[in-house]
Amino acid sequence: MKWLSDVVDLLKFLILYFISFFRKSFLSAFFFIISCILINHHVKAFDFYSNYGIHLLNPYEIDEAIKLLKVSYYDKYHFVTIPISLSELNKNDEWQSFCHKAYFNQIIPIFRLTTKFENGNWQIPNRKEIISLLDFIKNLNCKHDGIYIIVFNEVNHAKEWGGKIDPISYAEILKFTYNWAKTETDINFLILPAGFDLAADGRNNTMEAFNYLEQMYAYDSEIFYYFDYWNSHSYPNPGFVSDPLRKAKNSLSGFKYELDYLQGKTKQEIKVFITETGWMLNSKTKKVLTGYYQQAHNLIWSDERIVAITPFLLKGSPGIFNAFSFLDIKNQPTLHYQSYRKIIELESKEFNSEN
Repeated sequence: MKWLSDVVDLLKFLILYFISFFRKSFLSAFFFIISCILINHHVKAFDFYSNYGIHLLNPYEIDEAIKLLKVSYYDKYHFVTIPISLSELNKNDEWQSFCHKAYFNQIIPIFRLTTKFENGNWQIPNRKEIISLLDFIKNLNCKHDGIYIIVFNEVNHAKEWGGKIDPISYAEILKFTYNWAKTETDINFLILPAGFDLAADGRNNTMEAFNYLEQMYAYDSEIFYYFDYWNSHSYPNPGFVSDPLRKAKNSLSGFKYELDYLQGKTKQEIKVFITETGWMLNSKTKKVLTGYYQQAHNLIWSDERIVAITPFLLKGSPGIFNAFSFLDIKNQPTLHYQSYRKIIELESKEFNSEN
């Protein structure tokens, strides 16, 4: 019920009011709460988004994500990227619990649409499947003004798109998803395209990312108007171990090359979510990882076009993503976790000293 949701929101911001009162003064608290009311109880319009989130694989990981991301209750909102597949559309209670915990801890989900893995490939979705995924997400009580949707994943890899490279069919799917989402009048879907593997070079059943984008554009010169935000997988390649200051399309700054390309096609400045990034932890990066995160915070991820960064991956151990995991097999923080937490705490300290 909308009235109950509004009451809950008001109670949350009354708490923030008293926090602000005791931390500073009645006047600052007064203007804080009035500002929140003027933007319909949603502080995010005043840049209360954190740059820093995390990538999850499962909804039950939300508790650990909250521990990583939240320094105090009155921090900024944080994003988490999470895949949702066709096989999970019968798990309403599990996903509703995820949304409930996310909302009350100021965590905003970014749902990445996923199909079924068959014969070594993620299958190409049909329209009915896309509608089923969007309907399931729509019917979750996520409460946030905007519901962020990623339209599948790294489609410049054949294994991510039914075993083939097909920019034209992906362009059609992106357009359909965007158009269908925008027909929903009772929910504000915000669409992101698939992130591209910027290190793909055309070998091993891949296509170079900008070649793929050019083929989409050649098919439909309006294609880059069918999303609300860009989605980037800007990894420190080659090998996931490079210096954060390296400049190339396959570097930590890869998103800059993508945004420059898009601006050339659309004449617009587009905001970006970096929904995958991160280093591989090995003998080389172990010695420099904390410094790498600090450099990224100061010099790369401070770009004003970035809405959020959700490094890959909170929980990837045991398994093939063990070297990227923020939690080990015993659910204990890895060096990734410790290094990333430091810049989250730094951002929180800067934010609260200003507010």
